[in-house]
Amino acid sequence: MAKKLIAPEVVAGEVSGVLESHVVFEGNLAFSGTFHVNGMIKGKVSTPDTLIIGETGRVDGEISAGVVVIYGRVEARVHARHRVEVKKPAVFRGEMMTPSLQVEEGVIFEGSNRMI
Repeated sequence: MAKKLIAPEVVAGEVSGVLESHVVFEGNLAFSGTFHVNGMIKGKVSTPDTLIIGETGRVDGEISAGVVVIYGRVEARVHARHRVEVKKPAVFRGEMMTPSLQVEEGVIFEGSNRMI
């Protein structure tokens, strides 16, 4: 069964960047547009736009974004200005602040959420 790499129903435009599954990035990542993570990020991610964490993706640290879509594993503090979507088979552990949260049945969600 093929892994989901891009979520076209979520992405309004083209993907502006991809972190491939064999790549580990440590540090601060800032971008605009839509960025897709299939690898691992350890650190802080900042964007006014969209961050998609694919099924093989992982983020450990802190996320500040307009929209966050999670299919993979996130252990972080997340602040989304518009919404967060946590989709199967995602695993989320941490603290979340967002005005809109969608959690699909079958995901693991361990943490807290504050609606802002």
